[in-house]
Amino acid sequence: MLRVHFTELDLARVRMANRPDALWETVLSFHRLRDKQAEMVYGDWRAETRTRLNGETRLLAPLIPLRGYFPDFLTPAEGIIGADAAMEALRATPGARLHDEVARLSADRTLPSWIQDLAQGAGPAFDRLLGALRAYHAAAVAPYWPHLQARVEADRARRGRALLDGGADGLLASLPPTTRWRPPVLEVDYPVDRDLFLNGRGLLLQPSFFCRRTPVTYRNAELTPVLVYPVEHAGESAPPRPLRQPVTASTKAHWLGKLVGQTRSAVLQGVGAGCTTSELARRVGVSLASASQHASVLREAGLLLTLRQGGAVLHTLTPLGAALLRGGTPAERVPEQGSRLTAEQASRPAPEPSQRLTTSGTDPSPRR
Repeated sequence: MLRVHFTELDLARVRMANRPDALWETVLSFHRLRDKQAEMVYGDWRAETRTRLNGETRLLAPLIPLRGYFPDFLTPAEGIIGADAAMEALRATPGARLHDEVARLSADRTLPSWIQDLAQGAGPAFDRLLGALRAYHAAAVAPYWPHLQARVEADRARRGRALLDGGADGLLASLPPTTRWRPPVLEVDYPVDRDLFLNGRGLLLQPSFFCRRTPVTYRNAELTPVLVYPVEHAGESAPPRPLRQPVTASTKAHWLGKLVGQTRSAVLQGVGAGCTTSELARRVGVSLASASQHASVLREAGLLLTLRQGGAVLHTLTPLGAALLRGGTPAERVPEQGSRLTAEQASRPAPEPSQRLTTSGTDPSPRR
C-alpha cells in the first residue's frame, strides 16, 4: 500500500491535470502492449500498434520492464506540454540522476551495453533512446491522441464536479476504488509498502488512459508529487481506430446531417464544461427525453462523451466536438513557437508541475 500524507496546505494545493501526459501515456502503453490483459479495452489497439512497430519493443523492454521499477527520468514534467518538449527535457536529464536511476534498474537485471552507456551520459545512447521512444509514441499513442484527450477531459469534468460538490475531500474520495481517502491520508493499492509525505507541495492528479487498475507515482519522493490513475473504461471496447484515409465529403455530410437544426447545435453548446442530462435540458429549454435523445446522437457522432456519475450521467465535449464549436481541428495541444510554456504553466488552470509515478509491479502499470 502507498500512503499519501496530506497537510492542510497540501489539500489546498491538490490539482487536476487538464490533458494527457505524452510520456506517461507512452511508457504505460508499453506495459499494456505486453501484459495481454483487458482485451476488450486494449485488444484491437495492441493488434494495430504491433503492425506499426519496427524493433522498438526490443530496445525499450530492458529500460521499461513489465514489472517493477522503471526510471523516473523517462516521464519528465514536460510531458504535459507534448512529446517534443518531453524528449528535450529527457535529453537534459542530469548525469548524476541518470547514473543513480539506471543503477537501481541494473540491481535486478543485466542491462544491454547501450543502457550502461546511457547511464554515463553518452550522446549516441541518448540518440538511440529518443529515437526508439519517438517511433514507439508515433505508432502507439499519437494516432489515438484525440481519444485519450477526450477520456482525460471527461474524467476531469467528473472530478471537477466532485470538487465543487465536496471540496478537496470530495475530490479525493471520488478517485477510483483502488484509492481510499481516510483524512489526512490517501491510501492507494500498491505493489510495495510506501509512505509519501507531501510536506506542503500539494499533489497533481493525472488521469491516464493506459494506466490500468493500480495508480503510479515517482520512486523518488523528492520529485514534485504526482499520482497517475486510470480513467474509467466501463462499456468501452477500444480506442477508435486512427483514420487511414482523408475524411471524404460524403463522410462529412453524414456527420453534419445528424447535427442539422438549431436545437442540436444548442445542445452541443449547452454541454459546456460538462453537465448532466437534467442540466442540459434546463439549459437548452427542452424536455428531459429530448435532451437525452439529442445527446445520444451527438455521442454517436463522436462529439460528446458520457460517463455515469452516481445516479446520473455526465456529458462532456470530445476534442472533435470542441473543435466544431470553435471552428478548428482537434490536435495535441502544444505551445506555439516563440511562446514555450513551462510544465507548470501548461497545466493551468489545473497546474501540474513535474511529477513521476511508480506503477504497480503487477500486471497493471509497473513502477515503484
